[in-house]
Amino acid sequence: MSDIMIRKRKRMRSKEIKSLSQQLEGMLGVPVFGESDAVDMAESSDFNVVFVGADILAVVVDGDPFLTVRGILKYKPVKRYVTVDMGAVPFVTNGADVMGPGIVDADPDIAEGDLVWIRDVKNQVPLAIGRSSRTGEALMKKEGGKAIKTIHYAGDKLWKTGE
Repeated sequence: MSDIMIRKRKRMRSKEIKSLSQQLEGMLGVPVFGESDAVDMAESSDFNVVFVGADILAVVVDGDPFLTVRGILKYKPVKRYVTVDMGAVPFVTNGADVMGPGIVDADPDIAEGDLVWIRDVKNQVPLAIGRSSRTGEALMKKEGGKAIKTIHYAGDKLWKTGE
């Protein structure tokens, strides 16, 4: 059973859906849900969530929309990625923040404070989403310390809500 509380779920208007999907598409470089999809916005215990049909495929964190790990699996974005080495995978999938030395690649267009998605180097599978405290260029320098604050990861309560 998941411990995420969802309340005030309501259907979004088509112009709201269009605006949200254009924002996500501009950020991630791939088309996401459209006006013809049934898209609902709801409040959860941690942030607002976006349902597309029965699945939570996006979240709104401090006013910034971003795909969930499930949304990334479905839409396969080509931007805002950070690739970590296999040694970092067990930590990231347990909700740990991403440290600079574990990063092997990153989208050079990432700005400080951007929401990003984290993938492993071997399978390119999305592991988590988080907020970057460095630019894309700085992430690739592998400097020590925390580089990305994890917000949601495969296996957390938001992930389990969709199972």
